[in-house]
Amino acid sequence: MKKLKIGLFGGSGKMGQQAEAVVLQSKHTPYLFVGSKKSMHFAISVSDLRNTEDEILNEVDVWIDFSSALGLFELLKFTKNTAIVSGTTGLAKDQFKKIKSQALKRPIFWASNLSIGLWSFRQALKAMSTIADFDFAIEEVHHTEKKDKPSGTALTLRNDLESILNRKIDLPQAQRLGGVYGIHTVYAASQDELISFKHQAINRKVFASGALRAAEWLVNQKSGFYSMDDMLLKRGNK
Repeated sequence: MKKLKIGLFGGSGKMGQQAEAVVLQSKHTPYLFVGSKKSMHFAISVSDLRNTEDEILNEVDVWIDFSSALGLFELLKFTKNTAIVSGTTGLAKDQFKKIKSQALKRPIFWASNLSIGLWSFRQALKAMSTIADFDFAIEEVHHTEKKDKPSGTALTLRNDLESILNRKIDLPQAQRLGGVYGIHTVYAASQDELISFKHQAINRKVFASGALRAAEWLVNQKSGFYSMDDMLLKRGNK
């Protein structure tokens, strides 16, 4: 596997800090760090991209982004055709349209949740098609600093279920408690039985590790908008 020069955008946030740790533990080069606080471990550390020379930007093989909707669009603006893996949530439909238009020029990978286990959880939900007449509900719990409510993951699970069941599902119930990293539960009930299906993230590393795995995969893809399905079902372009 090629040794990559990694750019990290939103590196000062909690997820950015975890992504920094994961990159440092890998064989890849921690090259360009963008965050409100400087990194002592990346070759170059800046607070924003506005005054960063093109020669430096062009050295980045792939970006990992854990920022915000505004931050992601700043990254898209200044990085031209470099591959981007983003775990940023809270994006509106019109923003996704703009991101997908950018993906005509470069490979972009986006996921509301970069956990491999959560992806497997989503695949298992497909079995719920056999009980489509049951009542369904989704509940999620995140830490008190989580801004989007419901979370992007909870909304993804809702979209999954609506596709599987071919009907609408109520908006997920969202709780913000303490320092919980993420608990997502799907309930299915009839008059005679109850099924509860739960995924819990034990730490933030799971998301950062998923982002690095996606980055390693994405650099071998052509321009396009990619997801966890593409990577794990091997639907990319070699």
